[in-house]
Amino acid sequence: MSRHVLPADIERTSMRIITDELEQSGIRIPEEHRAVVQRVIHTTADFDYAKTLYFTDHAVKRGMSALQNGTPIVTDTNMTRAGISKAALNRFGGTVSCYMAEPVIAELAKKEGTTRAVASMTYAAERHPNAVFAVGNAPTALFRLCELMENGLRPSLVIAVPVGFVNVTESKLELVKICEQYGVPAISAMGRKGGSTVAAAVCNALLYSAADMLDPSARGWQG
Repeated sequence: MSRHVLPADIERTSMRIITDELEQSGIRIPEEHRAVVQRVIHTTADFDYAKTLYFTDHAVKRGMSALQNGTPIVTDTNMTRAGISKAALNRFGGTVSCYMAEPVIAELAKKEGTTRAVASMTYAAERHPNAVFAVGNAPTALFRLCELMENGLRPSLVIAVPVGFVNVTESKLELVKICEQYGVPAISAMGRKGGSTVAAAVCNALLYSAADMLDPSARGWQG
């Protein structure tokens, strides 16, 4: 039994396994979506995402273009923020922010009688109206983005992948509907599954594709 110990070799082998298993299952992923789907499966070891990841028209292309232009990323968890590749972001002068733990957000949520996730989306939209919004935890953040889009907000991309049982499926369905209505690109993990790591994986797939860093050696990984 061969052992893979170098990081780049482990990732390449993992991606080959994912490709082979998708082919054996008869699942054909469109070329435009392949890097995103494979990286999410690589992150989660869950092949359900090959069927549940939903892309609006040209969402990947438009998301990559936004990131190449240095468009900021806003997330709803610090875990997602930590998981996004800073090396790839730096290629384009991009930034990633999460306002959830900021004192001003707690004050705003208390004042408005809402959640910090809702308050953070309101706060972020005022400062970064064209951001890539990556939501991996809070369905209420998606509902707030829907309201803001109804009132004129036009993000460069919404990554809608919260996880859980309450309002999760409904928030994703509403988000996709609103994004399609207003021509806002969206990538969503339909159903209950998702999470902060999935949000980071989608961001990284787009960043690596945009920066020609899909192969781990381009990121300085040994092997």
